[in-house]
Amino acid sequence: MKIGLYFGTFNPIHIGHLTIANHLQQHSDLDQVWFVVTPLSPFKKKSSLLNNNQRLEMVYRATKDYDYLRPSDIEFNLKQPNYTIDTLTYLGEKFSEHTFSLIMGEDNLKSFHKWKNYELILENHNIFVYPRISKGQVETRFDGHKKIHYISAPIMELSSTFIRKSINEGKNIRPMLPENVWEYLDEMNFYK
Repeated sequence: MKIGLYFGTFNPIHIGHLTIANHLQQHSDLDQVWFVVTPLSPFKKKSSLLNNNQRLEMVYRATKDYDYLRPSDIEFNLKQPNYTIDTLTYLGEKFSEHTFSLIMGEDNLKSFHKWKNYELILENHNIFVYPRISKGQVETRFDGHKKIHYISAPIMELSSTFIRKSINEGKNIRPMLPENVWEYLDEMNFYK
């Protein structure tokens, strides 16, 4: 099976994440997309995150009606901070029957050359890149690379940071979240 790995803190998961994952699964050869909930990104401060299980619960609620979208807690028990290469190595050993690809925004591709062992990732995995509005340029070394596939997904300029800030300010962001995620956030008083 071909699995696309969509890494993120999903703090919270929102309709932009779902739209991109659905589009990639429907318009590529991926059989499934796994939302890999990251406990601690090397680039984010842990203090702003809800706990791992709360974020996993939101991803579970957001994806439960889609057979081909799955939550994953695979990084919860790996050494932290989590590096993508380590997770890919672990997944390759644990699920050797699957082929794993990465899903990332074009903004992440611009800094991909700074990732730990990025050459090894490119050697062994396809990367599906969705458009993002961001500054900077993609390194020319990635131009036309046979493992990098640009997908013309809808541009979703919705961020979890914006959602958290808006909730904190008492704004109605309900349309930006799957209904059952909104209900969970509201019930738990998250981000207020």
